[in-house]
Amino acid sequence: MKNHIVKRNGEVLPDDQTSSMRFLYSHAFGRLLLRPLIRPTVSKVAGGFLNTRFSTFLIPSFIKNNNIDMNEYKLTKYSCYNEFFTREIKEECRPIDQMADHLISPCDSKVTYYRIDEHTGFKIKDSLYSVEDLLQNKELAQQYQNGIALIFRLSVDDYHRYCFIDEGEYLFDYRIKGKLHTVNPIASYHYKIYKTNSRHVNVLKTAHFDQIIAMEVGAMMVGKIKNQPLKSFTRGMIKGWFEFGGSTVVLLFKENTVEIDQDIIDFSTQDIEVKVKMGEKIGVAIRKEETYGKDHIHH
Repeated sequence: MKNHIVKRNGEVLPDDQTSSMRFLYSHAFGRLLLRPLIRPTVSKVAGGFLNTRFSTFLIPSFIKNNNIDMNEYKLTKYSCYNEFFTREIKEECRPIDQMADHLISPCDSKVTYYRIDEHTGFKIKDSLYSVEDLLQNKELAQQYQNGIALIFRLSVDDYHRYCFIDEGEYLFDYRIKGKLHTVNPIASYHYKIYKTNSRHVNVLKTAHFDQIIAMEVGAMMVGKIKNQPLKSFTRGMIKGWFEFGGSTVVLLFKENTVEIDQDIIDFSTQDIEVKVKMGEKIGVAIRKEETYGKDHIHH
């Protein structure tokens, strides 16, 4: 059940699974202890404390233990832990690829590619998912059969803001209530976390990638997904952020709209996650802009 992560150049990164998560998800007694932890009320209480000034004592040790370079961020002093956790990075530290047909990563994360099969959906670890499982909307799900799913997993040391991958406009969005399992890969062997976790589904019309789904998935101790109230957006604009904990962004693309970089595909077929940064190129649009391009985006 080891998790494998690499950089784009193939350099292997340390396994970030913790012994505590292995215990909680792999042992019967651990799963008994897990039950209260995955309830949204527990995350709400924890989040309440992390919004107080008394939580600031946690910040120095977190910076040290996760080797975070605070020179990259706009602020160095914070009024509470959550303000630190959702900190803004300096723009020059996350340059956005502005090539119109380039698909960019929406966040700092570990990404995995999946082809959506017409009948069975796709498999994450030992769990089989259909798009309908994720979206809880049969009609919407049918539009993404034979398409592509990208899973961007954020761990606690990642930058926890995420951006829009292209210019475009909101069509509609909705929230699905659920539990808050960790998004650590070990949980996927025991629970269908992307089917049971709380999530926010956003249907977006983009200039270069047709209609896409951008879905944020909550996780253990991450009770809040904070999306900005926008009707239209541009490439690289901050879409929102997660409060404390590891979380996930899922992107769904229709068939024949995007081609993912080959290194990400190759590693994903070996069950290896690839570390990417927000704004970094990870693919390219397939269809011509005229099909669903700027003329169809009304700001």
